[in-house]
Amino acid sequence: MISENALAAARQAYDIEAACIQEMKEYFDETAFAKAVSLLCAAPRIGAAGCGHSGIACQHFAHLMCCIERPARFISPAEAVHGASGFLQQGDVMVFASRGGKTAELLPILDICKAKGVSVITVTENLQSPLAQGADVVLKQYVNRETDKWNAQGTTSTTALCMIFHALQAAVIEETGYRESQFALIHPGGAVGQRLNKNKTSERSK
Repeated sequence: MISENALAAARQAYDIEAACIQEMKEYFDETAFAKAVSLLCAAPRIGAAGCGHSGIACQHFAHLMCCIERPARFISPAEAVHGASGFLQQGDVMVFASRGGKTAELLPILDICKAKGVSVITVTENLQSPLAQGADVVLKQYVNRETDKWNAQGTTSTTALCMIFHALQAAVIEETGYRESQFALIHPGGAVGQRLNKNKTSERSK
């Protein structure tokens, strides 16, 4: 059995992150969000970049976009300045995630995007930061505190970032009219694929 302190910390983690998501809704900017969704819907390709936990969340975002057939990929900040930014062409969209908005590894990529005519969406807490100031659209991230006792690990901040990404995907699905049958085609694997394609088979048999 683990200590009561450990159990209390676990319960508190639920409370901290639940509160963060509820409080972050107060910073929801409909105009900025709508512009971000429009850019994502129109983009031939979508890139996403961040460092650390933000980078991991960006990988998740790129996969979410691919799951609704918006071609996307995570661009490693290290590889971006060694040729990987060639993935991006004029008219594409680049999504940066940086809680402080000053991540040094991302700033050269911002310059590349501007030079190539790539639209930029930045998700950050710091609206006055370089990545925010250089963006076409800024989505406000809010974090009450991280879940660990030192308020240092990328926990609540990662959840907040993923919440914004999930909201973007939900809106893009609605704006593009993406259908369940389309997802069934590209997701035949696993329990989800079985359920979707079972529904598809049932509809055909009617």
